[in-house]
Amino acid sequence: MMRMEQNDDCIGRDTRMCGDPIFWFPMRVTYSRELKVKAELDRLGIETFLPMMYKMVDVDTKNPHRELVPAINNLIFVHSSKELISSLKSTNTVLQPLRYIIDQTAQQAHTIMTVPDAQMQNFMRVASKTDDSVMFLNDETVVGKVGKRVLITGGIFEGVTGVIRRVKCCKRVVVELEDIASVAIAFVPAVLLQEIEN
Repeated sequence: MMRMEQNDDCIGRDTRMCGDPIFWFPMRVTYSRELKVKAELDRLGIETFLPMMYKMVDVDTKNPHRELVPAINNLIFVHSSKELISSLKSTNTVLQPLRYIIDQTAQQAHTIMTVPDAQMQNFMRVASKTDDSVMFLNDETVVGKVGKRVLITGGIFEGVTGVIRRVKCCKRVVVELEDIASVAIAFVPAVLLQEIEN
């Protein structure tokens, strides 16, 4: 996970000659307005990622049905510059619910979380699935924090890297964005797993 100081003008290297630096920002969305915020960012041409899953709704009515809903409550990933996001948050009423995620464990105050491109691409390869091949996790569903890091060498998840975790009594490949989100792959044959260094 990358961190950036909220008040920094320059991140990592001098990028002022080539425009504002672009990052993947995991962001909170208050009051479950993820879909509305995503639609507005899409309209503005800003890349986003909103993990989705099918869920049974209206189960206590005569019309229970499956509906595609956000998989992680109040979370969206925005691929843009901090300057543009902050400007839009202050001028666009639809985007005012967006909140940066602050790293509470960072040594410097007001450190905003960002996700490196490669790590985000790896996560999206798995988290973009809406079928039963994946499951989104919370802290209660994962047992054990230590596992082998593996590369999937075949199948629909070929090239994805993750960590072996025990999830609901079964060993699964879990793709994690530390302190943000985790998604487990329901089944990967052992023959398609190659151990790699952490």
